[in-house]
Amino acid sequence: MTAPVLAPADDWADLQGAALLGTDRRPLPEPRTALAAAVDRTDPAGALLDLAAVAAVRRRAGALPAPAVETPAPAPDDPRPALPEAAARRLAVLLGTRGGHGSTANLAELLPQWLTAARTRGYRLPPALVPTLLDTARARSELRSDAVALAGPLGRWLAPHNPDWKYVTRTAGEQDVHQQPGELLWQEGLFAERVTHLTRLRRTDPAAGLALLASTWSTERAEDRVLFLDSLQDGLSAADEDFLEAALSDRSKNVRATAAELLSTLPGSALAARMAARARTAVRHDGDRLHVTPPAACDAAMQRDGIPVKSPTGRGERAWWFGEVVAGAPLALWTTDTGLGPEQLLALPTVDAPDGGGAEWAEDLREGWARAAVRQQDAAWARALLGTPPRPGRDTRTPGAPAKLLAVLPPAERAAWTAAFVQTHGLGDAFQLLGACATPWTPPLSTAVVAALKRAAELGSYPWSHSGVLGMTERALAPETAPAVEALAADTSPDTAWSDTFTRLAGTLRFRQAMLAELE
Repeated sequence: MTAPVLAPADDWADLQGAALLGTDRRPLPEPRTALAAAVDRTDPAGALLDLAAVAAVRRRAGALPAPAVETPAPAPDDPRPALPEAAARRLAVLLGTRGGHGSTANLAELLPQWLTAARTRGYRLPPALVPTLLDTARARSELRSDAVALAGPLGRWLAPHNPDWKYVTRTAGEQDVHQQPGELLWQEGLFAERVTHLTRLRRTDPAAGLALLASTWSTERAEDRVLFLDSLQDGLSAADEDFLEAALSDRSKNVRATAAELLSTLPGSALAARMAARARTAVRHDGDRLHVTPPAACDAAMQRDGIPVKSPTGRGERAWWFGEVVAGAPLALWTTDTGLGPEQLLALPTVDAPDGGGAEWAEDLREGWARAAVRQQDAAWARALLGTPPRPGRDTRTPGAPAKLLAVLPPAERAAWTAAFVQTHGLGDAFQLLGACATPWTPPLSTAVVAALKRAAELGSYPWSHSGVLGMTERALAPETAPAVEALAADTSPDTAWSDTFTRLAGTLRFRQAMLAELE
């Protein structure tokens, strides 16, 4: 038997040339086989197509089979319990839509909540949904940690077969931060992946995390060093002081400022002691008042400790230096030196020392204390600075960003303070406060928010003026408030925007309620 004759490469090239230039400018190639010779050339255009068909068949018929691909080993077994069938159907809905589902919110915004709940319960996903989930997480980095954990062994087995899923091998779980690909990831990974890896390692082994950062510190870019330093907040201790003290001499002012802020959270650090000495010079307790003498200059030692000469906020220089000193000093300094608690210190009047310059420093002092309370995570000072929610007609501004102070308090106390604020002031100034509360919101806070929405609708305000809070309520309101929201929808005139808003919110709460119940 003779071997099959393949169409010569130049025949195929001649046909392509005739097709591109036209048969009136490029003649058809001469026939080399009986089949090609039998083609009717009366119509050159038709003949070109026939000759191409003959050549294509010959090329395919004469092709030799490729070597067999070795079958890969199967994915490792996943011992986790299977996801309940109803929950699997819900996940398919969440993964398969970008917009709303009937009268509910954007389902893509509910996917993170579903993934976190499913991961907490330790389920194994149906294999058919794993590729879709990995595709979704590729485009949404905030989903990757939960997605990789839920995909489990199958996800890691699939990842090498699709370049779009290479992030899977770089997303280390809490259980394998010490294993490969950790070292390789630190050396070759993307910046965001390296930060994530360092943060997780600091949570489980702070010393190993510090050693990893120190191993490449001198070669890192200044902007990257700042964010790497931020990662040291997890597991921060006196063991990090020498590294951070050295960073105070970094050539980048942002690195120096970040290192100084971290050191100021360590009450026993040398920097905290230096700030305490400056604070004692700036504020003197005299019986029933506080005498303030802000720094007259920002010397080299202050600059090394992270205090810039120029204020980035446009404040006066002395006020800026004074606030930085107070924010960097240990809060225990004030209570130890005076024998007074935070509430008593805050109640004392503030007066200028003889050389104080004639300015009023009380607000600067309180804001410095507030920054220190957030930095040092001191709940007693945060509680004193927040006080009770301001009454109507009073200044609602709390020095030092109340949302940040709230985040220092335990979750239940945080929610109770915010609920009282919403009951008094409504939702207009509550967006950041609500964002500081743990989700889902407690029933009392959820009830306060629903009542505030009802008042807003009755006053005739427009829903879009509360769009930020409304978007948050869809994800954070306790699902148990669904009947109350449904009652609002029923009591609202159907031709108003609030009717659609309440109907949508009620539908979302019912959706979330069913979604979470299916995972039980």
